[in-house]
Amino acid sequence: MIPVNEFRNIASDQNPRFRVLKPWWDVFSEYLCIAMLMMGVFGCTVQLTQEKISCLPDRVSETSDEDMNCNHLRKPRENKSLWDFAITKQIAPNVVEVFGRKNDLDIHQYIFINSFCYERAVHWYAKYFPYLVVIHTMIFMVASSFWFKFPGTSSKIELFVTILGKCFDSPWTTRAISEVSEEREDERAVAWRKNTSVRPSAVESPDGDDEAVIFIRSTSVVSDSEKDEPEPAASVLDKKEGEQAKALFEKVKKFRTHVEEADLLYHMYVLQTSLKVFKFAVITIYSVILVSNIEIVVTCVVPPDLTGFSLFCCNNNKAHLFCKLAYCYISFVGVYGLLSIYSLYWLFHRPLKEYSFEQVRLEMGINDIPDVKNDFAFLLHLSDQYDPLYAKRFAVFLSEVSESRLGQVNLNHEWPVKKLRSRLSRNTSDRLELHLFMLPGLPDTVFELPEVESLKLELISNVMIPGTVTQLTALQELCLIHCPAKLQLAALTHLRENLKVLRLNFESLEQVPLWMYTLQNLEELHISGPLSSELSRSSTYLFTLRELKNLRVLTLRSKLTKIPSAVADLAGQLLSLCVHNEGSRLQAFSSLKKLVNLASLELTACELERLPSAVFSLTNLQELDLKGNRLTTVEEILSLQHCRRLSTLKLWHNSITSIPEQICKLRSLETLDLSWNKIRNLPPRLCYCTKLQHLDLSRNQLTSLPPEIGILQSLWHFSAAYNSLEALPDELFSCKRLRTLALGNNSISFLSPRVGNLAHLINLELKGNRLESLPSEIGDCGLLKLTGLIVEDSLLDLLPSEVKRRMNER
Repeated sequence: MIPVNEFRNIASDQNPRFRVLKPWWDVFSEYLCIAMLMMGVFGCTVQLTQEKISCLPDRVSETSDEDMNCNHLRKPRENKSLWDFAITKQIAPNVVEVFGRKNDLDIHQYIFINSFCYERAVHWYAKYFPYLVVIHTMIFMVASSFWFKFPGTSSKIELFVTILGKCFDSPWTTRAISEVSEEREDERAVAWRKNTSVRPSAVESPDGDDEAVIFIRSTSVVSDSEKDEPEPAASVLDKKEGEQAKALFEKVKKFRTHVEEADLLYHMYVLQTSLKVFKFAVITIYSVILVSNIEIVVTCVVPPDLTGFSLFCCNNNKAHLFCKLAYCYISFVGVYGLLSIYSLYWLFHRPLKEYSFEQVRLEMGINDIPDVKNDFAFLLHLSDQYDPLYAKRFAVFLSEVSESRLGQVNLNHEWPVKKLRSRLSRNTSDRLELHLFMLPGLPDTVFELPEVESLKLELISNVMIPGTVTQLTALQELCLIHCPAKLQLAALTHLRENLKVLRLNFESLEQVPLWMYTLQNLEELHISGPLSSELSRSSTYLFTLRELKNLRVLTLRSKLTKIPSAVADLAGQLLSLCVHNEGSRLQAFSSLKKLVNLASLELTACELERLPSAVFSLTNLQELDLKGNRLTTVEEILSLQHCRRLSTLKLWHNSITSIPEQICKLRSLETLDLSWNKIRNLPPRLCYCTKLQHLDLSRNQLTSLPPEIGILQSLWHFSAAYNSLEALPDELFSCKRLRTLALGNNSISFLSPRVGNLAHLINLELKGNRLESLPSEIGDCGLLKLTGLIVEDSLLDLLPSEVKRRMNER
């Protein structure tokens, strides 16, 4: 007998994981197929192992072929008795000995007649019934599992089942669901407390308390700021599990992109189900019609010249069994067909090309789980017929919020406290800074470094600053470079009280955080990005700066057409304003006039051609920097005398050709930077600014210096490098407070011995001139060392050894 196990590979159960894609009707149909297959195998075994047919000649023949049959075997002939056919012998009264009839046929003739009549007289359905059962059942099985084998669908199905199983078993799925449940309970508790108690004062914002809170709180599933309970140890993922879950997210993304593009799986399933219905109809119709041809008694007409008999009556030995099996088989096929029809009804009655996770979103609280379509949706509908829990756990890996939270877990593994502490360094403001660059998120371990004073985040996505930022008790500076960040309410409260410096670099106005406007203790704000010219009107994302009551320093790096009107909101407290306009023309300065307490103003790369008149009304201005503009003349410099406290004036990196004599009116000037211009002559009256301490004339076209330079007795830094000076006035060396004298890259051929009068000189640059020797009196500069003397080596070699020794010993 053929073992049933030989047919196992026909079914899709060779991969047990495929069971999740088999609805109950497919499972029931498979069991029916197994029953029908066993029925067919049994019939084939009986057919092959037993005699097919047994034939005997009929001595009673009719005159015509039409009347020749063996019906008398089914129903005895009328008016006929045993004595009419039997050979008898009277033995005693009422006792007769009956003798069987002899046909005078040998065994070979019977074998031949049996074979002949089986082939000619037995109906084909009766002969091949068990084989038909096996063939039909095989077709049913193939039709049921064809999409599991077809190259265009099998790869997608196998990948889906693999991913589905891993998502179901992943520790991250269990953790995500349990965390959401806990958070929903906490949210209900917090909501109950808020409804039963007096609501605390919320964060002030231009649009009201509720709007600020709504913005600050992310709609995603995040750790509650009020949650202080430690995470249970059982839900903590190790590093390996975290990496596996991360890889699973990537697989789900790629699979969704690949499968949602087409509906091949759906059409293949519809096609094979339609084939089963069609096959059911055909088998049922012809089986019902032909089952009556399975007869026990078969009439066989044989040419009489073969045996001398023309009619043989044959007995089909298996007809009775096959007849019963046939009716049973038709019943099984009928049930199979009804299941197939129900499957078609399910396919066309429901929208199987769309799958909504609405119920899952409501149950789990993860609101960003997307709905899916086409083959992806169809596969999920099939898995729901097996167990809806599969789709629910699978949905965790479709959520971007869930993915970001997993990334957070992996990030914490990758960046432990020890590693973060090793990256601490001092920044330019002498604060202990932690700089994180191009990370997928913000590690929670950052908030375990209480010594951090400055936190710099650059090109980091999905930044949510949690309430644990309160652990950073020393934090004063926050720098966000192309790094949009949201805050939890507890974090905002902490930053409002402690943050002193905020630096923002962004690419669009939407990235400007609203919580920036609530930092009442902020002292410095540095903004870099595409700002609008009207800070308070052009976009709903920017509001007034009036709430920043302690702001002292404001830096705007953008392309503005005028000073933003919102800057005027800071008129009472702003001390420093810096505008880097990146080469765009700044045209309107009306807002500047309101900044009456402004002490420092920097207008860089604003394409200015004249000194802005609004500057002249800033009576408290102490520092003015106009670097990188298009100034060619500064005739309005006289008006700067209204700025009586002006001590620093920087006109560097312009195209100024001359300085007016009226500059002498700026008697409070201590620093004057005229470098990188085109000045040919220096006005003598400049030297009447007797408080000058720092004078930079480098990178100009000067050919000489006025003798009045000696008037600047407060001068300690003087640079005239990269000019065309040929000689130096002796009066220069009467500026006895000079510490730095930079005269490199000129055409100077002689250095006066009076250089020895500069007792405070520390740095002397003469390299790039035409000097042939240095005066030995240079050794009289008591603070000048050889390392502070920048000249050609050949000139150093010409100095007396005693001079060099003294300079080395200092």
